[in-house]
Amino acid sequence: MVTRAILAGSGGYLPQKVVTNNDLAAEFGIETSDAWIIERTGIRQRHIAAKGETASEMGAAAARQALARAGMSGSDIDLVIVATSTPDSAFPATAVKIQGMLGATRGFAFDVAAACTGFVYGLGLADSLIRTGQARCALVIGTEVYSRILDWTDRGTCVLFGDGAGAVVLTAAEGRGDASDRGILSTHLHSDGRFGEILHIEGGAGSTGGTGLLRMAGKEVFRHAVSKLASVVDEALAANNLGHGDVRWLIPHQANLRIIDAMGKKLGLPRERVVVTVDKHANTSAASIPLALADAVGRGVIERGDLIVFEGIGGGLTWGAALARY
Repeated sequence: MVTRAILAGSGGYLPQKVVTNNDLAAEFGIETSDAWIIERTGIRQRHIAAKGETASEMGAAAARQALARAGMSGSDIDLVIVATSTPDSAFPATAVKIQGMLGATRGFAFDVAAACTGFVYGLGLADSLIRTGQARCALVIGTEVYSRILDWTDRGTCVLFGDGAGAVVLTAAEGRGDASDRGILSTHLHSDGRFGEILHIEGGAGSTGGTGLLRMAGKEVFRHAVSKLASVVDEALAANNLGHGDVRWLIPHQANLRIIDAMGKKLGLPRERVVVTVDKHANTSAASIPLALADAVGRGVIERGDLIVFEGIGGGLTWGAALARY
């Protein structure tokens, strides 16, 4: 028997304010249109955090829903991992703040900086720590307030992103050690710093300059996305002696509907077995995968035993995939 990390609960949080594509032109003065954005991205609206609303507050709200769905409380948690590119502060870590908000007084907490791939990285870390016995019950959270790092004069980027948070509870359980087990089967993480400049934030706490705003070479990111994501998904399936036909659900990073559709086609999955929330959430970076999972679980479409592929790519470049049986 081997120790597995079981997906025990999922939750999400979205800010109250909804900004449609038409609102971007009318309220924010951006030279764009609903048709232009939908055609290129599939995005119809996004949520924007209220003034003073923080990544830690949103992440804690998502975590509370995940804990409630798992029938647990903060006192059960001994590990909190938060994936974010928009932390409340350089330190203390956003994860530590959330740990305090939830009353999780034991164990440890830390942040992960892997941009849009952050949640997959967090799953990999939590899975490893549970397998080695350093934790028994973990929260993995993605939480982002990208509205504060966007250049609202750049329609090529500002129309793509939104704010929100998603969370999962992982608990330790015993399994046989094969692909029939429930829980995280494997995670596969990659990065290549040669391509860091095609998606990055200018400046930071330790920088000598920069605007602090997001910059992206969209065509270059798109070019890397499909090939790298297809490769890492195949890597995950091969590691577990599984094929495309074994996948029940694809829950991808919600960056662009064209990329999502391309990945669904590569796996031979019909659209109804690919979880899509980019139309209503836009790209919420590290929050997008757990938000999509929480949405699907909330609708009751994912069933016990379903094989799920999580995959994402982000600034770094970073990319990765996780294979899990629900």
